[in-house]
Amino acid sequence: MTDNRTTEDNFFEEQEESIDFKKIAYILISKWYWVAVSMFICTLIAFLYLRYKTPSYNISARVLVNDEKKGGGMLGGADMLGDLGSLLGTKSTVDNEAEILKTRYLMEKVVRQLDLNVTYYRTGRIKDIELYNPPFKVEIVKGVDTIKATDVRVSFLNANSLLVSTPTFEKKVPLGAIFKIPKVGDLRITSTPGVKANQKDYIFNITSIDSKVADLQQALTVEVKNKLITIIDLNFKYPIPRKGEDILRELLKKYVEGNLNDKNEVADSTVKFIQNRLAYIGGELGDLEGNIQGFKQRNSLADMSEQSKQLVQVTSDYVKQLAQVETQISIMESLQQYLKDADNKRILPSSLIPADLVFSGAIDKYNQLTLERARKLIGMTENNPSIILIDKEIQNAREDIESNLATTLDGFLITKRKIKAQMQQAENQVKDVPKIERSYLNLARQQQIKQELYIFLMQKAEETAISKTSNIANSKTIDPPKSEVKPFAPNRKLILGLGLIIGIIIPIGLVYIKELLNDKIQSQEDITKATQVPIIGEISHNEDSDNLVVANSSRSAISEQFRALRTNLSFFFNDQSSRVLLLTSSMSGEGKSFTAINLGNILALSNKKVLLMELDLRKPGLSTKLGVSNNQGFTNYIVNSSLVIKDLIKPLKINDNLSLLSSGPVPPNPAEMLLSEKTSELIEKLKTEYDYIIIDAPPVGLVTDAQLLSGTADMCMYLVRQSYTFKKQLAIPQDLHENGKMKKIGIVVNDIQASNGYGYGYGYGYGYGYGYGYGTYGHQVDKPKSKWQFWK
Repeated sequence: MTDNRTTEDNFFEEQEESIDFKKIAYILISKWYWVAVSMFICTLIAFLYLRYKTPSYNISARVLVNDEKKGGGMLGGADMLGDLGSLLGTKSTVDNEAEILKTRYLMEKVVRQLDLNVTYYRTGRIKDIELYNPPFKVEIVKGVDTIKATDVRVSFLNANSLLVSTPTFEKKVPLGAIFKIPKVGDLRITSTPGVKANQKDYIFNITSIDSKVADLQQALTVEVKNKLITIIDLNFKYPIPRKGEDILRELLKKYVEGNLNDKNEVADSTVKFIQNRLAYIGGELGDLEGNIQGFKQRNSLADMSEQSKQLVQVTSDYVKQLAQVETQISIMESLQQYLKDADNKRILPSSLIPADLVFSGAIDKYNQLTLERARKLIGMTENNPSIILIDKEIQNAREDIESNLATTLDGFLITKRKIKAQMQQAENQVKDVPKIERSYLNLARQQQIKQELYIFLMQKAEETAISKTSNIANSKTIDPPKSEVKPFAPNRKLILGLGLIIGIIIPIGLVYIKELLNDKIQSQEDITKATQVPIIGEISHNEDSDNLVVANSSRSAISEQFRALRTNLSFFFNDQSSRVLLLTSSMSGEGKSFTAINLGNILALSNKKVLLMELDLRKPGLSTKLGVSNNQGFTNYIVNSSLVIKDLIKPLKINDNLSLLSSGPVPPNPAEMLLSEKTSELIEKLKTEYDYIIIDAPPVGLVTDAQLLSGTADMCMYLVRQSYTFKKQLAIPQDLHENGKMKKIGIVVNDIQASNGYGYGYGYGYGYGYGYGYGTYGHQVDKPKSKWQFWK
């Protein structure tokens, strides 16, 4: 079962607010010249942006990193101490090297080397152009602690004199003289050999090292795009291609220098350690050889017996093994002594340790942390939290090394005891060896051990010296810095395209926002969305100040619209002999009096007797517009029973069939007067004398007077005004219609502005000098509608 309420609810659900793109399109088409102007202006702005925006070029380079992964067991391989060439430097990975290339410290070296914190410009009318080879050079003799970014203008007065100025400073200085700029420091300007000044004025910007380093780091991108290969891609963005290439080239140069310096520092530490041990072992070996010589002299020994030679031959293998083990023990004990010095912040020698991956990794980590600490101490104190954190990491690495050394040393001591036991067993088998020869054997064995250790250290010292001279960086530039031919920014096609699109979007957005924020009636659709009350007439804007626009022979657009309204009204009254029309609205100013006058005249022209009743007792205006005195009228009739109706009705000169019953003096109780029985009696009497009675009532949205009169009216004409009546006020006629508070009710749209756009509008047409345009749904204003069309 479907009731009226459900049907009306369904109607408003169908009329939910939505974006009317068709309406916006019609408005834009009608205002196409604004769209064209917007597109032209936005495209022009985009062109000017491209014209004066400093382009940015992409400079790229590629670096190949030697990412070697070496190592083995502690006692693996023929040489227990490993390959010196692979242990001179710390092992590097491609990810670590990429992070080094991003470091602020490396970029700071570049900035200081190339004096990048001073940027030179050639002055222009719109923008200043950065120069790579300026005709002068700025030297910071002594800068303040934190240089404030400052633009300094330099004007060449003559070959040897300059005018230097800032917003707060101006001074004439000789070329090459030292001068001071506040918040910058002492500067000196010298000429650049081979570069001639081609204009008078230049500008240079001077800023702090830290600020420039931060800017350049943002322009630098370091990536490892493929984890399967050890290639690092560098990209640097800069407005001057050649200068950008030089900056990136200097960055790679400083990176290689730093890498070589780290390797040389490790090599120098190793050489120093070996030299100290050689001096110590050499002294011990000299003392031991002296003891052997003295022993032989004291005991008159010229040669060993065959039995001693056999013993030496049998025990030679054990002696060799023991010598190797004691060499390892001696090195490890020396490293332990080296590590016991807690204040020693130097790197550890890496070429004397066993080829153990765990131990080598601990040494590498310790050396990396030590080198990093040394680099950071250049610009920090030892109390800096970053230095304290590194010291803790160094201490942890030192403890790991000491723990590993202790474990490894215990293993060698066990091996030493086993070899000695085997040697003791072999020596016991030779029981006939004289005591003197056995003593000599002990001395000879010690001499052999010391000789092997001394020879080993001599060999490593030479290898270290040779390796240092052939040190190469662990990376190689395989693709040197090179700028792209065309700038990557700004993108010309993209900017012009955006300018064109924005030029279209702006008017669309403005129209949409205007429609979104507009809370007043603009089109027929605004009415049909808000109410089911039918539209029975549409009156265009009156360009003249005259209230009467309908004349006997008028063929104007408004006259034809009132004729169309007259025709539409005939469908509502059927064959009634007398018809009472009530005119009301939401508020004052919507054209009730104007509509009443012209509708009354158009009805009078059809030979109908028409009476205009001015029943807006609170604010009467109908009589004033008609130029009729309002001394006596309706209110006089209500309060004075002796008055006759005929004496109060005033014929109008407009038309012989048109008369007026004015309101009379404004009463203190208008509502009570309208409720008087005499009011309904009066209207009933008038209905017998006139074909149409048009009541000009107060706005129903403000007072209830119109509702009080609705019982005497056959139909209510509800006036709304384009661009004046609020959309929310359409709830009033909807409520009157939905709840049956008034009889037949229809909406008349007044003051429709001429427009070529979507919605209401009247253009030139056919037949009458003016045509009658179409509304929102294509309704032609002068075409009569059927009763069914209006009242359904």
